[in-house]
Amino acid sequence: MTTPLEGDLLARDARIAIVVSRFNDFFTKQLLEGAIDIHTRLGGKPAAITVAWVPGAFELPTVALKLAKSKKFDAVICLGCVIRGATAHYDHVAGEAARGIAQVGLETGVPTIFGVITADNIEQATERSGSKQGNAGAKAMMAAIEMVNLFKKM
Repeated sequence: MTTPLEGDLLARDARIAIVVSRFNDFFTKQLLEGAIDIHTRLGGKPAAITVAWVPGAFELPTVALKLAKSKKFDAVICLGCVIRGATAHYDHVAGEAARGIAQVGLETGVPTIFGVITADNIEQATERSGSKQGNAGAKAMMAAIEMVNLFKKM
């Protein structure tokens, strides 16, 4: 029988960078609060978290890349909120943010977590930033901690 490789959900001393978009900060501040709260609940220490603010979701990958390359962090979480409007702007920003964030992880080998809400309207953004569907920031932190612990076992 094989033994599966899995990361647990104990924050221990994992060093986590969180990059947060200022655009739609009503939602992104809630995502950040959710991430920090779950980090504490899972045994993390506040000093193990570094937060960097960027103008919008489009800028998340650039700062995530710099943080990941610094080798100071075990994982990088990107938090943002893109709400669909009447133009194609949403598709470009959401798509490029997702592509860029994925590329950071692939390029650096540092777990880089997509915690960007992509919503059709304000109601969906509200649901994903702490109401009906939980908090996407908390879920991103859980994914980051699990990945850090998985990488340590590999």
